[in-house]
Amino acid sequence: MRIVVNWKKYAKALAVNAAIAAFLAFINPYGATGTLSYPLALAYWLAMIIIGGLGADLSMLLYQKLLPNGPVLGRLAIGAAVASVCVTALIITIEVLYNDGFPAKHWPILYGLVMVISLAVTGIGYISDLAFGDDETSQAADSASIEAKFLQRLPRKFHAAELYAIASEDHYLRIYTNIGDELILLRLADAVRELDGANGLQVHRSWWVAGAGIIDEKRDNGRRILILKSGAEVPVSRSFQSAAKAAGLLV
Repeated sequence: MRIVVNWKKYAKALAVNAAIAAFLAFINPYGATGTLSYPLALAYWLAMIIIGGLGADLSMLLYQKLLPNGPVLGRLAIGAAVASVCVTALIITIEVLYNDGFPAKHWPILYGLVMVISLAVTGIGYISDLAFGDDETSQAADSASIEAKFLQRLPRKFHAAELYAIASEDHYLRIYTNIGDELILLRLADAVRELDGANGLQVHRSWWVAGAGIIDEKRDNGRRILILKSGAEVPVSRSFQSAAKAAGLLV
């Protein structure tokens, strides 16, 4: 299976998280790290931010999947809330394992205190994404909206489908989705214009593919072929290979 890791994105995220952790270790909010040395306090806060960040990222991806046009504030609030659950659980675990435990009656208070920091960290992360042009979830929302609008051309059962690819067949286009395919009367050039800004690319004079629709790739006698989640195979013309690699569709 083709796996593309955006190392540049993760390097930026790590740098931002490290800076936040360094600040929190310095100010020691709520006296959370007690008398720990600065290096240990830094490690403590970095662990909290990473664990919370993982929970926030997964929840925001799910939010984006279920509500592609949902408000940004809702996405950030969900992320902060889930991050707070993860961090609160981690703190309670540490207290139980290494101290005298943590009474359940204090859990809501702890969660509230963690939530304040989670909201601040989530907000800083969002602002840094905007500053670096890396707000991928917002870009994904715009892409999903464009694809959803295009799918309105199909019968109603396809309106909430996931777009995989488009293939030209004479004067018609065959639209591949996660629930099947359908023919519509439209030129590929017009479809490509309508899908400008979506997460996809024309890879052949007869094919346009969505990034989310690709599961693998292969070579066949020197030809590059993308494999859709449906199993359909999409040829990549030599003239489109550079663009496909730049877009992360080819390794």
